[in-house]
Amino acid sequence: MTARRHEEDDGLTLPDRQPLAGRTCLVTGASRGIGRHIASELGRYGATVVVNYRSSEAAAHAVADRITEAEGEGLGYPIRADVTDLDEVAAMRDAVADALGPIDVLVANAGVTRDRRFAEMSAEEWHRTIDVCLHGTFNCTKAFYDDIERADHGRLVTISSVVGKQGNVGQANYAAAKSGLFGFTRSIALELAPSGSTANCVAPGFTDTEMVQTIPEDVRAEIRSNVPLGRFADPDEIAGLVRYLAGEESGYITGEVIDVNGGTDL
Repeated sequence: MTARRHEEDDGLTLPDRQPLAGRTCLVTGASRGIGRHIASELGRYGATVVVNYRSSEAAAHAVADRITEAEGEGLGYPIRADVTDLDEVAAMRDAVADALGPIDVLVANAGVTRDRRFAEMSAEEWHRTIDVCLHGTFNCTKAFYDDIERADHGRLVTISSVVGKQGNVGQANYAAAKSGLFGFTRSIALELAPSGSTANCVAPGFTDTEMVQTIPEDVRAEIRSNVPLGRFADPDEIAGLVRYLAGEESGYITGEVIDVNGGTDL
């Protein structure tokens, strides 16, 4: 990363104000929740951000507009694709390539929950969760793998969950999908390593997004009581880590599963 001199006489340097300027980042499921915060954070640091969505068109365009209209060099580019459909993902890749060229960073964030105790869980609830959370990550990584491998400091960041490590009642499908991302990311990290590109996985704890806000307050209070820091994560705390992993400074970190869970594993 280039740097500018802070003062002539002390030799201190500060990073450029927009360290992600010139980098194109694609965030799946970026119209809401953690994905929206990740997209906004990358744009705030100067990236061109492809804001992927499936059904929330207005929300995705609002995210992209905020990135473009903010001070700095960030540019938002909304695009629809269902990550479970490989043909749609391929079409998204082609559209992004035509408009912006190859990407440098893929943040595989898209996910859904279909919560139900296993004894009552339907095959549709199982497969839908696996399709979005795990197969969707495969589809997007497959489509953009060459971009990441060839990029100067290419990055894959997958978004998992503390549930993938600990399990959770009523979330056997979600836990299976999210734990699958651990092995997937580590394997891709090994395959990308010769090119100098990296792959890492972020595993947030319960985060204060729309999804968590729908949980009954008594249940949320019980969850908080099991977190040593005594609170849910702020989505910007997740986004800040992803922004770091997307940048040049993280170049010697690869194949890691990084927990952001308030000390839940302690």
